[in-house]
Amino acid sequence: MSEQEKQALSAKYNPQEVEENRYQFWLDGKYFEAEGKDSKKEAYSIVIPPPNVTGRLHLGHAWDTTMQDTISRMKRMQGYDVLWLPGMDHAGIATQAKVEAKLKEQGTNRYELGREKFLETAWEWKSEYADFIRSQWEKLGLGLDYSRERFTLDNGLSEAVKEVFVKLYEKGWIYRGEYIINWDPKTKTALSDIEVIYEEVQGKFYHLRYPIKDSDEYIEIATTRPETMLGDTAVAVHPKDERYSHLIGKRVILPITGREIEIVADDYVDREFGSGAVKITPAHDPNDFEIGNRHNLERVLVMNEDGTMNEKAGKYEGLDRFDCRKQIVKDLEDMGVLFKIEDHIHQVGHSERSGAVVEPYLSTQWFVDMQPLADAAVEMQQTEDKVNFVPDRFERTYLNWMDNIRDWCISRQLWWGHRIPAWYHKETNELYVGKEAPEDSENWVQDEDVLDTWFSSALWPFSTMGWPDTDSDDFKRYFPTGVLVTGYDIIFFWVARMIFQSKEFTDVKPFNDVLIHGLIRDAEGRKMSKSLGNGVDPMDVIEKYGADSLRYFLLTGSTPGQDLRFHWEKVESTWNFANKVWNASRFSLMNMEGFTYEDIDLSGEKSLADKWILARLNETIGHVTKNNEKYEFGEAGRHLYNFIWDDLCDWYIEMAKLPLYGEDEDRKKTTRSVLAYVLDQTMRMLHPFMPFITEEIWQQLPHEGSSITIAKWPEENPAFDNEQAVNEMKRLVSIIKSVRNIRAEVDTPMSKQIKLLIQTESAVISTELEHNRHYLERFCNTSELEIAEKVSVPEKAMSSVVTGAELFFPLEGLIDFEKELERLENELAKWTKEVERVQKKLANQGFVSKAPEHVVEEEKQKEKDYLDKQAKVKARLQELK
Repeated sequence: MSEQEKQALSAKYNPQEVEENRYQFWLDGKYFEAEGKDSKKEAYSIVIPPPNVTGRLHLGHAWDTTMQDTISRMKRMQGYDVLWLPGMDHAGIATQAKVEAKLKEQGTNRYELGREKFLETAWEWKSEYADFIRSQWEKLGLGLDYSRERFTLDNGLSEAVKEVFVKLYEKGWIYRGEYIINWDPKTKTALSDIEVIYEEVQGKFYHLRYPIKDSDEYIEIATTRPETMLGDTAVAVHPKDERYSHLIGKRVILPITGREIEIVADDYVDREFGSGAVKITPAHDPNDFEIGNRHNLERVLVMNEDGTMNEKAGKYEGLDRFDCRKQIVKDLEDMGVLFKIEDHIHQVGHSERSGAVVEPYLSTQWFVDMQPLADAAVEMQQTEDKVNFVPDRFERTYLNWMDNIRDWCISRQLWWGHRIPAWYHKETNELYVGKEAPEDSENWVQDEDVLDTWFSSALWPFSTMGWPDTDSDDFKRYFPTGVLVTGYDIIFFWVARMIFQSKEFTDVKPFNDVLIHGLIRDAEGRKMSKSLGNGVDPMDVIEKYGADSLRYFLLTGSTPGQDLRFHWEKVESTWNFANKVWNASRFSLMNMEGFTYEDIDLSGEKSLADKWILARLNETIGHVTKNNEKYEFGEAGRHLYNFIWDDLCDWYIEMAKLPLYGEDEDRKKTTRSVLAYVLDQTMRMLHPFMPFITEEIWQQLPHEGSSITIAKWPEENPAFDNEQAVNEMKRLVSIIKSVRNIRAEVDTPMSKQIKLLIQTESAVISTELEHNRHYLERFCNTSELEIAEKVSVPEKAMSSVVTGAELFFPLEGLIDFEKELERLENELAKWTKEVERVQKKLANQGFVSKAPEHVVEEEKQKEKDYLDKQAKVKARLQELK
């Protein structure tokens, strides 16, 4: 043990002091490194959802990774060979936008730099922000195996990406085509459907009259985007709409342009909506694109990639699309074509990355045919090899999206990313797709575009393990992984894509479980955002309260699948909990001076408190293990908190002071042994939640081994099960609490001795309480204590009822008689209410017939107990009256 470990715990808990240098101790010991192919242990693996190298980590990252760390630390202590693989994502659009913004500040841009120099700048950015992220992982105490760290643009992942692209292309599942795609004019790149965020916007409905050629008639249409009319190539009506049947096949004159366009009939048109006639702009609307295909309509693109109008927009060329809208509306009004404008609230797509209004745009892009991939993944969910969603309701979310899947646009007009492995011959324009350039590469030009970031992220669970080398040691040992932890907001973006790519290329699921969590919101339930200014930096929380407090709050603040509200007060309360653990441990260690691991001996005669705390420890180990394995960290934390705060600190340690301060050396040794053992086991259970403070305390305890990170996870010991001790202690605690409550009611301090009479229901209970008389005398501070089946109750005395006994406190010099009557009336009301509640429950046949037998039996026991207490209070009231 180092000198650092030998120093006693500080008098005051200081998380910064405790957490400083501890991470380096773990790294130096290589406690987080997976053992690899030669290990005899069962393998367990998790891959980190790779954060984007666009900035620092936020609270959502802290929550997500803390859950993973908790799982991996517990699994390591349970004897698994654990690999928690770290890594980061290149985040194509987001990172390129950040780098371009930086270049703009420097007075230059990517075009002036050229592709090669720009990519050098982007790699410098990645290096800088990767260091930031690693430093934050360290602050959070994440047990990551840095020897296996990956990046979505590293050489190994690039090989995997090329392998997948080429194989899907060879199957005919990747194709190149001209389609309407989601276009971000700000970043000038295509977006997939799920990179578009729809927001409710107050817009306008513009009603126009298009004149029929060679006629006085006109046809009415309405649009929210009048600027696109410059690209209209038809007007469509329903084939069965009698209003327009005589116009089908005729031509209209497109206002402003003077172009003639045809009136076509198509079943897509809704006769009941508006005028029943719609303008068709195949180059600027996905539905119009399909109608255009059916009627062989021309596709007229009237915008540039940056959202300005092009030469086909005539006199509006060069105007921004929204400026063009204003101008064209004015011109149409002047011409008498625009006859009505209505306010209209509608959903408008915005780029998830840049916030720009997305433009449906005709473009030649690369696509993945999703149907065969989705079908195979959905079919897998009907087998034993299915992915388990936690909570399971999210499986339906996943399946619904897969059932209604559309082809995936995978090309992006960026420089930062995996360049598409496709080349075009300089002379013939022949297309070649392959992992490497053609042999006569000087005659070929590679596609300028890169792949969607999610294309490489979809391969993350197996590409990071060495795939496509299926003989890779890590791939064979650690894939599939154990669990993926992620938010419900990226089930479509990422989870679904990992599942169908894994099924296609490895023929198995990528992970056994998907643990879904919600979003972190502010105290009012609002999403954290820069615009609201309500974001919280996890590093600020750590600076104030320490990583352990933040981690415990994040883990115990909600149930799986639910959002979590951030409250500074709740983090402070977890700091109070850590402080309680620290102070209790410090007191215990002060009474273990010179006590070694070899001195621990649990074979000696144990007190009731010893037997009870060991039994409660057993129960807590069971609850914590079971709930952690179900990912119910909140429940596990609740059991740990109650055991540590109530049982260990408030009761056992206080009771342990009697033998520790006494003269009986055998009792003293047994108490020290129990205290050392219970603290050791408790620190192990708490370790995945609060790794720093538990390591610090464990190093001071009598222990075996170099670090708590590799200490064995606690297991229940049947020898410690002791229902009798639990019940006896329950009764003792009830008596002591009752005495304290009575003292508080009559304003009698603990320092003042009182006379206490305990009338028991049986000789067995009398013997039990006599045996533990020393606890009652000490914690009730009695001047006189009588325990019997029948005690002589003074005419005027206060009383309290506990299970199996009645407590009496002579009133003389103690209390106001009228107050005691009032108190008993309140107590009678309480027990009457409990009786009514439990009897109502038992009278409900639905409950009695459906609830488990043991639950019904528990309610019956409660009824019996409440009736007994009610009767005793009634009798006492009668006596006093």
